[in-house]
Amino acid sequence: MSQGLTEVQLSALRLKYRERKDAFLEENIQIKNPFCVFRDWLQVALKTPEILEPNAAALATVNPEGKPSNRFVLVKEATAEGFTFFTNYGSRKADDILTNPNVAISFYWLPLRRSVRIEGVAEKISKEDSLKYFHERPRASQIGAAASPQSQRIPSRGYLDEKEADIKAKLGPDAEVPLPNWGGYLVRPNLIEFWQGQTDRLHDRIRFRRGDGVEAEVDGKLVHGGEDGWIYERLAP
Repeated sequence: MSQGLTEVQLSALRLKYRERKDAFLEENIQIKNPFCVFRDWLQVALKTPEILEPNAAALATVNPEGKPSNRFVLVKEATAEGFTFFTNYGSRKADDILTNPNVAISFYWLPLRRSVRIEGVAEKISKEDSLKYFHERPRASQIGAAASPQSQRIPSRGYLDEKEADIKAKLGPDAEVPLPNWGGYLVRPNLIEFWQGQTDRLHDRIRFRRGDGVEAEVDGKLVHGGEDGWIYERLAP
């Protein structure tokens, strides 16, 4: 294999992760519910100065031809129901979700050597909830959302600037920005996996699952019963 400069540099990368004494163990999970674990990990991420956007996550969707695409979004709410993000309903991700609502979300908090993988089904939230959040955003962001035909081809950057200027002229400095074709999705998870890196590469992976029939898999050895319909298991790295 040809080894160019980039290949040599990449192959030599070795980031130090956590040590064995910091292993992520099942007995340390007080409440065997993944939302509780996520809440605890998120609180740590929020208090870590090096993590500038702890709610940034990669969202993966699949189009009708079975081709996946991935992009980063900001998760704006995480509750016992699921994870909520907002987007233009005419975007590529929205088109994908319309035909295949199965999605995946991944958080990666590098300074903590932790990642959370989520798989579930996306559904639109109510228009009232979308409108409420839309008007909580800075006015400039509201206008930006109204000006951008997300994921559509446009002739130039100037096109966006002209649309933004036109909206500002029509609304004036104080008028409320109407809700465009824009809103939120709630991802209801059926799988949440917690990953914590170890320097020796024997990383910790604990996966929670729920759904029809999963509780029948519990054997107390490889698969364990959790709370609120969840089961959990440790995976090899």
